[in-house]
Amino acid sequence: MDGSNTKTLEELLKNYNPEPLEYDPEIDGGDEFLIRDQLLEEKERLKDVVTKLKEKQREARKVRR
Repeated sequence: MDGSNTKTLEELLKNYNPEPLEYDPEIDGGDEFLIRDQLLEEKERLKDVVTKLKEKQREARKVRR
């Protein structure tokens, strides 16, 4: 590249005018954190159920020698 066509960052952004963006929860996933929290709560509940069932199964197990 030759030095005559190079522009500084200030020159490139001199006329830049940022436009405000609109927030749309449907597009931007605004309720994803709610779904994630619900899934994590369900996971914890199911882990507790599985743990209780495993403990119950261990109690019924008899050891033969």
